[in-house]
Amino acid sequence: MQENSTIKSEFLDFGFNDGINKGIQNAGFKVPSPIQKGAIPFIIEGRDLVAQANTGTGKTAAFGLPSMNKIANYKETGLLVITPTRELATQVADELYTLGKYAGIRTATVYGGSSYSRQISLIEKGAQVVVATPGRLKDLLSSGKLRDFNPEIVVLDEADEMLDMGFLEDIKDIFSYLPQNRQTILCSATMPKPIRILADKILDNPATVSIVDKNDATNKDIKQSYYVIEERERTDALLRLIDHNDPNKAIIFCRMKIEVDRLADTLISRGYSAKGLHGDMDQRSRDEVIKAFRSSKINILVATDVAARGLDVKDVSHVFNYHIPFDPESYVHRVGRTGRAGQKGEAITLITPIEFKELLKIQKSMGAPISLESIPTSLDLKERELQALSKEIVKAKIKDEASFLLSSLGEELDSSEIALKAISLLLRKYSVKGPEHIGFSQKEANQLLEKFKSNNNRNSRNSRGKRGGRSSDRNRRRRSSSSRRR
Repeated sequence: MQENSTIKSEFLDFGFNDGINKGIQNAGFKVPSPIQKGAIPFIIEGRDLVAQANTGTGKTAAFGLPSMNKIANYKETGLLVITPTRELATQVADELYTLGKYAGIRTATVYGGSSYSRQISLIEKGAQVVVATPGRLKDLLSSGKLRDFNPEIVVLDEADEMLDMGFLEDIKDIFSYLPQNRQTILCSATMPKPIRILADKILDNPATVSIVDKNDATNKDIKQSYYVIEERERTDALLRLIDHNDPNKAIIFCRMKIEVDRLADTLISRGYSAKGLHGDMDQRSRDEVIKAFRSSKINILVATDVAARGLDVKDVSHVFNYHIPFDPESYVHRVGRTGRAGQKGEAITLITPIEFKELLKIQKSMGAPISLESIPTSLDLKERELQALSKEIVKAKIKDEASFLLSSLGEELDSSEIALKAISLLLRKYSVKGPEHIGFSQKEANQLLEKFKSNNNRNSRNSRGKRGGRSSDRNRRRRSSSSRRR
């Protein structure tokens, strides 16, 4: 077993076949992640399973490796994975193919917007793994287009996102067409009540593996911060924070499709490498944008929540919430796009004072802190960029042409003038745009927040008092009326 010599003993201990072990090795896996350590033994045993873990923790390999090891010699579909979006279906299928190809695993993806006949043909030709979205899968099953489709293992991936996107009834319908004698695995970052009810219905005496701290809904590797601004400052604030943080790769979340288009156009016009992603785009355009983002041809993706559901790009360094999401679950999903696979990440949220209510609701449900910060001034950014330029100059290698140019310029200027003029030319690309000050200082924002909390508490007390007052008035009127009758 020479080819497996670089795989750590923890993976070898699972007893996978040589083909699966070669896939693990080529994928660069060193040791199993916590969710893999917990889930794989139960799946090997054939147990139904609830696997609760944040995105980017290795869930696909956790259910994929033992499942593909079991079905490697099958001539028909043995593993069905149901995912909420086309993008995630493609990602999961690609990862499973990469991990299983040396074991002879063939995969097929099933989603809307593509040819029925091609998808059905791939399945009928013996794809052992099918990764599907709910809408197209339900259509194929209910219409009888899939003959003898009896997967032995069924995985419901990102179940909470299925719920958020309104697929719960479709999922229930799909399971009515699947064999009763199956192994079922449900993966979810969160477990809201409807998902727990679904789990009770579709799983049989499941084991549970959770690596999510109940008091910490988001990854501790993600630094979370928020900035208080005026509504008119939103775009300037975003641009300033992008310049200050200099993200390797970033996703900016907007609430509406029209905002995505407008903001993407603004970023492109300012020289940023950006594209928009939303549900009104055709599938080919969406695929091209995601491919460009994944391959780093662009480094900023502007997207709506629905468009970015299940998007798995491991090197996203920053998430920007252009608007704060309406609920904590959306916040968790957005923030989960960064800090994946053990990497550090940063989540930045812009809010106005009238959005304090949403902020407090999210903070209450989060275990990890969301810190208040103030947006750097243009002077702060200039100083930072000067420091970066000085380091660049110190590290720069001197070219032969530079010596020639210096000697020729020396006939007209002294050396200090040459240096200052050269540095001035370099500084052109370090110009800082936007107003000097953007948003509220931390002190001002804290004062506004405390005032909001105080008013909120006062209104709550007054509301309770008024309810009590009305009740007391009614009781007094009843007693008075009763006394008159007597």
